[in-house]
Formats: sequence, C-alpha cells, structure tokens
Amino acid sequence: MTLPAELLNRTVYLNGEFLPLKDAKVSVLDRGFIFGDGIYEVVAIYNKKPFRMEQHLDRLERSLDKIKLKNPLSRQGWKDLIAKLADTLPDPDQFVYFQITRGVAPRDFGFPAADTDTTLFAITSPFKPVPQAQREGGLTLTKLPDLRWLRCDIKSVSLLGAVLAKQDSLDAGVDDCVMFRDGYLTESSSANVWIVKDGKVYAPPRDNLILEGIRYGLMQEMAESSGIPFEVRRITEAEVDAADEVLITSATREVVAGTRLNGKAIGRGDYAGKPGPVYHKFYAAYQEAKKRLCG
Repeated sequence: MTLPAELLNRTVYLNGEFLPLKDAKVSVLDRGFIFGDGIYEVVAIYNKKPFRMEQHLDRLERSLDKIKLKNPLSRQGWKDLIAKLADTLPDPDQFVYFQITRGVAPRDFGFPAADTDTTLFAITSPFKPVPQAQREGGLTLTKLPDLRWLRCDIKSVSLLGAVLAKQDSLDAGVDDCVMFRDGYLTESSSANVWIVKDGKVYAPPRDNLILEGIRYGLMQEMAESSGIPFEVRRITEAEVDAADEVLITSATREVVAGTRLNGKAIGRGDYAGKPGPVYHKFYAAYQEAKKRLCG
C-alpha cells in the first residue's frame, strides 16, 4: 500500500526531532515492534488546545508505572511537545497520537539494561467528527466475548485483541461491538460503554478489565451537572439487552449512541433504534465542555 503524499510529508516527532513522516525510522529491534512493549495516548485537540491534558498525563503515568517504564518527559515537556506538533497542521481540531516503547535492545523477554533509551514517537492528524448520518442514526453493534488479556487498565500498544474485536464487528456488517467477560459488560473494541435505564446511567467499574477512558471522569462530571443519576457497578448482559440507551465514548468519537444490538433496536417507544434523550443531554454537555476548556 502506498501512503498518500500528504501523510508522508506530515511532520512527526521521533526521539527529539521533528521531521517528515517519510524520514522517520525505527529499528526492527525496537521492543515496541518485537514485543508490543510500550504505552500510548491519544489526545484530542480543539481550537489548538489539548482537551483534558492533565487527565491524559495522569493516565500515562499510571500505565508507565504499571509496566515499570520511566517517563521520558516532564509534564511540561509533554505539553510543549503536543503544542509544537499541533502547530504543524493548520487544522484547529486534531488528535495527537504518541507512544513510548522500551527502546532498542537484543531480543530478550527480560527488560534491557536500565540505561537503554526509550523510543518516543508522536504524530498529529486532523480531527474527523463522527459522520452526521452516524451521529443521527447511531452505531450498529454486535455482542462479542472479551478475549483480551487481563490488564486492560494498561494503555498498551499491544492491541491485537482490540483489532480482532473490531474486525469481527466489521465482518458482521456492523460498526462496532460490546464485549462481555463472564457475563458482564466490559468495553467496545476501543471505547468505553455505558447503558441507560429509566433515566439512570450505569458504568462498568474502573478495574483491570477496562481501560479507564479520559471521558469516564467527564461522563461522571456531566451527569452530575445535568442532574442525571450515575452508578458504577458490574452490568450483566441481560441488562445491556434491556437498556433504554447504550452510549459509546472515546477520543475520536467523543460520545455517540448505539442504536442496534445484534440486529435489534435498542430502547423503547419513540426512541427505539434512535439516539435517546440522555445521549442528547450528554452530547450537548460535551460540546459545552469543549468550549469551556478549549475556547
């Protein structure tokens, strides 16, 4: 596959240097390539300002600590890097992807020497909003078993489980999935999942079975400010089947409604198979949060 010239010429950051993507090279012995030994983040940029940057840096620190990998930059260093990278594109809204791996070393399952330099890569892309038809009609979803590893709380670059879940969804002719482990809701392929019943929002616990999305805390804040009851607890598959609404949140999707599950309409009454009233409240609150935090 030949990458488009626009992408090949886009400025990226690699190990202290800003350069065109076509010139960015990483060793085949990098542990991110060999083992998936690294951590990543995706930061939304609105009006050239990062959205909830402090929460991203908090999560980055948690993930790095859990795999015993030193953070290569200070918090201010990360902020400066993302600001400089965002300035390389004219688009006011972007999303910045960055990852840190344990660096280049002979292939060995044990950690390399402590003085091995990490590999730090970052790229920014124009932010593409959810298509209007999907925003108005919602996502079609399928149910899948959660076959990923048991440390989903670590934002690891090892994403094969998520890739397979997404592809299984696409092969089934739907947009995405909701996954279950031992009969309880966990996540979508790459997003947090929430259900609504009788006007109340329910969220899976923040444990090792899900990645705590940056929008997890935001959803709690928006629920409180909007007067929407909110509860964190384990959610059964039967409860998902009977939900009035299903919500999906991620950096690239923001918040979007799931409207069909395994071919059946989600919800009841006038909102069966359509984004519901709680979704509309959250979507409006999300846009207000963007304006408040990013001008």
